[in-house]
Amino acid sequence: MSTAFWSSVDTKIGPFTAVVTGDGAVLASGWTADVAELTPLISPALAPATLTRRRDLGPVTTAVRRYHAGELDAVDDIEVRQRSGAFRQHAWDMLRKVPPGSPVSYAEYATLSGSPTAIRAAASACARNAAALFVPCHRVVRTGGAVGNFRWGTDAKRWLLTHEAAA
Repeated sequence: MSTAFWSSVDTKIGPFTAVVTGDGAVLASGWTADVAELTPLISPALAPATLTRRRDLGPVTTAVRRYHAGELDAVDDIEVRQRSGAFRQHAWDMLRKVPPGSPVSYAEYATLSGSPTAIRAAASACARNAAALFVPCHRVVRTGGAVGNFRWGTDAKRWLLTHEAAA
């Protein structure tokens, strides 16, 4: 891949930046204004040779704004491209099926991913997810409901969970 595009949007929990392909698929995203925090998350197989800033990423920017405004399904149809092994790929696909407002535990997530005993592998899939929000790793919590870790901070994760629960 030669060129990807990036943009930042102000949200209620801080700046949100996304890196997308020319055809609009998300390669990486998260609550940061610094695109350099996102580029190392992109699989080497998908890494762009150049990054170009754009004011707006079309459907991706629109989806981010709509989600933060309360339309929780706005991000569902945005294409995401990540590369990894078979388990992690499948686990990321399963994350996209966890509905807003219905967080699952890491153990439940391992079961959803087809390997009930692979709790650490499921947690690792969350930790290595490059496309936060679009692949909603924030919807996985510790057994008992504790928030757990989140690359973009536990305050952001709490806000996301509360935002989705309110809807």
